[in-house]
Amino acid sequence: MQQYTTLIAHYKFTDEEAQILKDLQPRMEKLSDEFIDGFYDYIWGFGTTAQFLKNKDIIAHHRKKIKEWFINLFCGNYDMSYFMYLYKIGEIHVKIGLPTHFVNSAFTFVRTFVLQNIEGNFHNKEQHVKEIQAVEKIIDMNLDVLTSSYREEELSKFLSLSKFEKTILQGLKKFNSYVNFFLAGALALVAFFAIGLFSYDIYILFTSETDIEKGILTVLGSLLVLWAAIELIHEEINHLQGKGFAIGAFIMLALAALIRKVLIYSLSSEKSEELLIIGAVIVGLSVSYWLVSSKNKNPEK
Repeated sequence: MQQYTTLIAHYKFTDEEAQILKDLQPRMEKLSDEFIDGFYDYIWGFGTTAQFLKNKDIIAHHRKKIKEWFINLFCGNYDMSYFMYLYKIGEIHVKIGLPTHFVNSAFTFVRTFVLQNIEGNFHNKEQHVKEIQAVEKIIDMNLDVLTSSYREEELSKFLSLSKFEKTILQGLKKFNSYVNFFLAGALALVAFFAIGLFSYDIYILFTSETDIEKGILTVLGSLLVLWAAIELIHEEINHLQGKGFAIGAFIMLALAALIRKVLIYSLSSEKSEELLIIGAVIVGLSVSYWLVSSKNKNPEK
């Protein structure tokens, strides 16, 4: 962790601001129960909180520690021991695997709660501005120290690798990016051919003596495949932008292709065995898609 004196200097945090925060402590301490209730309502909205707060004992301990941290935010004495205390909290977050996103998001609630209370007790404009500045700085410094544990953990892991291992890791990252762009291009090609298939089926519908019912079902099947291909391209774009890879989109494309076959075969009495096999595969893929979708909606399970 960087020297706390450097941190304070970079944020231009003054002794006057430390005193302002200390003067706010009695008021904030009275609000600590309201704060902790609101804080828990906020973090439970993340959806995965139960993964880290697994039972009543852990929750009770966590509530106590969060309340202590909140009151201590206005202690007025921001020395080495204070910042080491914050750094250890950050190390615990790293140890339990808590994503930094949750830490950053939780601080939005802290900032909003404190500033709203300050606004509600507005008396002197000059003092009001100073209180806001002091609160903003101490919250930002807390967040800086807490997330520094993550940065140092990532850096230590990278530095522990040998030169050969670092070269391999960097090479794999570059290769992975190339493969992802290749996949995006391949999906665009698939969508292009899906458009061609749809157009061809439309052409056949109006120019051949094919049964009109079969022709319409074939066109609908091609349209379904095109829709699934476009959805898959959308998911790949999200993946290239850093979001998770949606395996459900691939399952959806496979389902679309099989449903197209069912639509075509449904008018033929000679394809009953194939229909039964395809139907069983569709059921299996549907179950897989449901499981994947449920996991994405409820990741804590």
